[in-house]
Amino acid sequence: MAIQIHTPWNKDRIIGQKKPLQISHIWGIRIRLELEGRTRDLALFNLGLDSKLRGCDLVKLKVSDVVCGRSVLRRTHVVQQKTGSPVQFEITPNTGESILAWVKKAGLKASDYLFKSRLHGVAHIN
Repeated sequence: MAIQIHTPWNKDRIIGQKKPLQISHIWGIRIRLELEGRTRDLALFNLGLDSKLRGCDLVKLKVSDVVCGRSVLRRTHVVQQKTGSPVQFEITPNTGESILAWVKKAGLKASDYLFKSRLHGVAHIN
């Protein structure tokens, strides 16, 4: 029986802060997500850009945090999990459209997590 030795993906690599995305990269990602019909991923990507929230805070958003009735809030605030400090951010029209499209497609209610997990027994993406 052969023993496999696991090598970490970052062994002998210089790891650190990555360069920010360029505008052309952002639009390329948006267009690709739209063309592929990935409504959920587009809403998540756009909201991540607008809010600049950490992933753990982004996935815990509820529909009621960003949507009121049939329209998206222009501005909202979230208390960050890591720091406990409130963050206020503006939701751009482009992001608002993608959020509404996702809420409609997924049939989400105000009390639902905006980005539900696709795994059984878990409320939001982990």
